[in-house]
Amino acid sequence: MAARDAGGRMRPPLIFLFFSILLFIVASFFFSAPRSTVVPEGFSDDVRTLVASSCDYSDGSWIRGPRSVAPRYDSSCKEIYKGWNCISCGKANARALLQWRWKPSGCDLPPLDPVHFFRLFRNTNIGFVGDSLNRNMFISLLCMLRSVSVGEVRKWRPAGADRGFTFLHYNLTLAYHRTNLLARYSRWSASSSGGKLESLGYKQGYQVDVDVPEQTWAEAPFFHDILVINTGHWWWAPSKFDPLRSPLLFFEKGMPVIPPLPPHIGFGITLKHMSPRHFEGGDWNHGGSCRRVQPLLQEQVEDLFSLEKNGTNVEARLINQHLFKALNGSRFHILDITHMSEFRADAHPSTTGGKKHADCMHWCLPGLTDSWNDLLMAHLKSV
Repeated sequence: MAARDAGGRMRPPLIFLFFSILLFIVASFFFSAPRSTVVPEGFSDDVRTLVASSCDYSDGSWIRGPRSVAPRYDSSCKEIYKGWNCISCGKANARALLQWRWKPSGCDLPPLDPVHFFRLFRNTNIGFVGDSLNRNMFISLLCMLRSVSVGEVRKWRPAGADRGFTFLHYNLTLAYHRTNLLARYSRWSASSSGGKLESLGYKQGYQVDVDVPEQTWAEAPFFHDILVINTGHWWWAPSKFDPLRSPLLFFEKGMPVIPPLPPHIGFGITLKHMSPRHFEGGDWNHGGSCRRVQPLLQEQVEDLFSLEKNGTNVEARLINQHLFKALNGSRFHILDITHMSEFRADAHPSTTGGKKHADCMHWCLPGLTDSWNDLLMAHLKSV
């Protein structure tokens, strides 16, 4: 169950956010929670501002270590999705990925120690809420813990999760809740009786209820002690939400928001940061690929992500530019993994596993995502 205060009442979970996240959805969900859940109208002291640290983990560089580096977990970890298992699928540089570690400029980022993690988070529920990139991170942590765990691991689906695991010896639960936009969304078609959207010429699209969480994670805040939430890529996915043929149409309290909002405004007061993609030569469905076998140099990063140069993968920084102002005064903890990930064009599965299109969005496991969990551990220790 979720954490309780001294009086035995349920407390809101500690919430970490990485990539881009819908603050207005998360906040409105907590604010409107039934009184019986004892979730206050404002966030409790448990959801604190990010503790000031002498280390800026987002500013640093990748350092190459010894050639013979043991994986943090075996590629036989059965929860690794086949398309991400670059070692077992024979990606040429899969083992070379393990040699690189992120070195912040002013301090060190130690690797997550799974034994210590079990000691710190015994009797804790940790939920990962978001799209498949969060599943990437969830599986990374799960496999790290399984590599040292003792006793039985129970597989189940707590609080509507897509999948979940409880390490019974430690009473530690990890769960992944799949959601693309965080908000509930569904197909919308014009009504024959007309309406506000119809009068503006809209015929179809997707209704996004900004004040209603998707059912897959609606109960997650009442079960988990820690939530790691992400979203972002789906909001800028014209192959899924065509801005002309099937736009995102935002609704509040069941009524359309008029005038209709563009995605970056509908995204609301949003938190950073997005995990960068590394398509070169076009997007995923237009011949784009990611064939690099070494981290990028700084100038190459700018070629791919620079706003001024209109790089192929510019949307990560574009969203962050729109949303960074919204972070001021936020009471969420932010995991900034954008810059450290921009360099790692070598760490995607690409065509591993016989994919029709190169996968330049997700990450090899073991690989870069393990460093995200190092960062998560560092922040958990600071709060």
